[in-house]
Amino acid sequence: MSAARKKGPVIAVVGPSGVGKDSLMSALAVSGPQLRLMRRVITRAPEAGGEDYQPVSEAEFSALAENGVFALHWQAHGLHYGIPRDIEKLREDCGGVLVNLSRAVLLEAQEVFGDFIVLSVAARPEVLAQRLAARGREGAREVQHRLARAKKPLPTGLRRVHQIDNSGALSTAVNAALAVIQPESA
Repeated sequence: MSAARKKGPVIAVVGPSGVGKDSLMSALAVSGPQLRLMRRVITRAPEAGGEDYQPVSEAEFSALAENGVFALHWQAHGLHYGIPRDIEKLREDCGGVLVNLSRAVLLEAQEVFGDFIVLSVAARPEVLAQRLAARGREGAREVQHRLARAKKPLPTGLRRVHQIDNSGALSTAVNAALAVIQPESA
């Protein structure tokens, strides 16, 4: 009989578009060697860029969902997103698995994963507007829409939520995140 392996928490990184979730997650994975990254499966074209993800067609996504490949999946912004069940293997003997999630699935994720932490990443509105404009993916109207949506609160009922300000230097946000992750994943 083998000894039970310690499972690290699933660490949901949430926040508005342009707040720097992917940059924060990458920096955390480098700074916290016991932290791992989970790639999402998305019905987005491979050339769309942005985060590291597994691009699939809508038909492929549907087949994966029907075959039970996902621990969690949802639809947002006209795309389908999935977290493969492989996340459970990543959780073994680690300090936590970082995953970019939508606010809409946080309560479901908390139930699915059990040991679950939310890092709610924010930035001052003027910083967020500047970042959205600089990346050049959205027009002025879409930037305003995203800024308005950034004010939406997280769902009530989440047990472990930590606010991370990513308005300034990325290293400041990384240090703040590590300060709340490391005690809980030790």
